[in-house]
Amino acid sequence: MKQQILHTPEGVRDIYSIEYGKKGVIEKKLQNVFHLYGYHDIQTPTFEFFEVFGKEMGTIPAKELYKFFDRDGNTLVLRPDITPSIARAAVSVYDSENLPIRLCYKGNTFINHSNYQGRLRENTQAGAELIGVDSIEADAEMIAMAVDSLKAVGLKEFQIHVGSVKFFESLIKETALDGEAEARLRELIKNRNFFGVDELLEKAQVKVTVKAAFQVLPELVGGSEVLKNAKKIALNTETIEAVKRLEEMYRLLEAYGVDQYITFDLSMSGTYGYYTGVIFRGYTYGTGDAIVKGGRYDQLLEKFGKPSPSIGFVIVVDELMNAFARQKIEIPYKYKNTFVLYDMERQAEAILLAKDFRSKGKQTELVLKRKDKSIEEYISCAKRNLCVSMMYLRDTNEIEMVNLLTGKSNRVSKKIK
Repeated sequence: MKQQILHTPEGVRDIYSIEYGKKGVIEKKLQNVFHLYGYHDIQTPTFEFFEVFGKEMGTIPAKELYKFFDRDGNTLVLRPDITPSIARAAVSVYDSENLPIRLCYKGNTFINHSNYQGRLRENTQAGAELIGVDSIEADAEMIAMAVDSLKAVGLKEFQIHVGSVKFFESLIKETALDGEAEARLRELIKNRNFFGVDELLEKAQVKVTVKAAFQVLPELVGGSEVLKNAKKIALNTETIEAVKRLEEMYRLLEAYGVDQYITFDLSMSGTYGYYTGVIFRGYTYGTGDAIVKGGRYDQLLEKFGKPSPSIGFVIVVDELMNAFARQKIEIPYKYKNTFVLYDMERQAEAILLAKDFRSKGKQTELVLKRKDKSIEEYISCAKRNLCVSMMYLRDTNEIEMVNLLTGKSNRVSKKIK
């Protein structure tokens, strides 16, 4: 038992020291981009009533939720996704607001993955939601902001894959498959098993035109030329309208100057069931999952009592950290502590010195020197803590000053008053 409590449960981990500091740098830069776009901070609870993430909300399966009970017997869950929480809060807090609401946030999400496969079960997400607007301009703004966010933290090689739930669902509808067969079709497309898709549609004897459209679907990945090809397999007006909206949105993304980061993938389906229009995911190498997940959800707020079209995205900070580590991209992080070491005879002076430094905004570590430890050991400790300098108040009334960046040191006879 003693050995077990020293370890974290599967899927969660400790983050500390320099790594934690670097994570904070990334979060602050992302928040800064959100603020530059005019978004306002909001914080929602880590746990909510089960109904906020119930099946009808279109989030993750109930078996992947961390559930528990309060004293009154209500079922509560650790949030697996922050968007429904924002939707609930928006309806509650901004009930009388009829103009666009821009909200941004960061927080942790919790998913009890049935298939662990090395994925974290607790993730930090930073995201933004634009509530109350159903427009191509809003779609383009969110994707452009996602691109600018990744660029702001120093990521260079990434792509935002863009699709449309309306386009995808219009093709699915034309198959007229029953529930079980349709679920199988969706799974095959998700896994990009298009040989299996062809076989399933052949067995189901769907229309030749429908089958032909699905045969072209895996080729609808690439630049803006994909949208021209998508029109050729249009089976109904919904399909055409979805493609036209993507075309107009791409024109705006060109105006934002982010078109080189856009890859269309019309075989994409929504990560969550509440997505209704444009969907997008950001990818880079060195990660096991998307670093950006977003899309339009025009019906989610209505389930909380207020119809309001909306769009948003999240950046998975932990996946982003993995990408930086594997791509060997350095996150600029400097710790500016001064390490004040002292012998017991000069304790009062050391405290006065530390107080003076802190009053001037200098970060100061105050450490009593043990007689069984050498000065070299404390210098090594200070360097590990990324301190830039060390001052040692010796019992000889001398102060030894060490520049930890250059290794140079000098002593002066001085008392602190």
